Amino acid sequence: MKKVIIRRREVLGHLPKEIRAAAKIKIGSIYVGRQPLKGVEGEEAHKLLSGILDVPPGHADWPRQEKEFWASMALAIPFEGKELDITTDEEGNPHNLMDYVTFKWCQKHRQVADSREGMDKDRQKKFYIYDPQRDLLKKNAKVKVQKEADKEYIKASSDVSKMRRIYRLLAKGSNPDKMTDLEVENNLYDLKSKEPAKFLKLVLDKDLDLRAEIEEMVSKDVLRKIGNQYIYGDETIGENVTDTIVYFKNKKNSGAVNAIRAQLKSLA
Repeated sequence: MKKVIIRRREVLGHLPKEIRAAAKIKIGSIYVGRQPLKGVEGEEAHKLLSGILDVPPGHADWPRQEKEFWASMALAIPFEGKELDITTDEEGNPHNLMDYVTFKWCQKHRQVADSREGMDKDRQKKFYIYDPQRDLLKKNAKVKVQKEADKEYIKASSDVSKMRRIYRLLAKGSNPDKMTDLEVENNLYDLKSKEPAKFLKLVLDKDLDLRAEIEEMVSKDVLRKIGNQYIYGDETIGENVTDTIVYFKNKKNSGAVNAIRAQLKSLA
């Protein structure tokens, strides 16, 4: 079964929580132009509303009944939220027709957000749709990313030099050269735990070593970075880091690249 819960924004005030919880708050019909907001339209409306209205699609009284149906649409939301059964069979037919139509209407309502986060970002939203299954999938996706990040961290922890390269890129502005191996390991672990997706993207980047090398060159003033541009001497070698990586990989630039690397090595 597929169920969602329509929940309301909690209004804080001077009244006791019990009284606020007992307050009747509802989502009411709204008009879009001269017509009430419709949850479904066209063929979908014919299919679904034919099981609710007293006349079939095509009947002379269908337009009037359809308009009155949407104009009178309202949904009371108790403190704990209103559960709607939106389960459908293999052919897309809802198990609970009224719940399904109400859900479709809520999805289009300007006062109803698609999630709690959406409601919190928009003061015009007074209600939101809580989908337990969606939240489970969302959380599971984060868990999987965290697990993969943990695996890659364990692999990287056997190579101190690689950990330093990763840390240099993740902790912009920090200098791993002035840190002990233990400090790098601990700090990188914290960064990985805080931003696992960012860590994972970086550690799997085939250009990780080159990116770290370029970042080190900037930190030691071998290269200058102005805005997004990378400059060596008076020459702009890249409009951004991607261009700069391409420059370093281009065999035509091997002479200049060797000179840049030699300068970096002399500062070690």
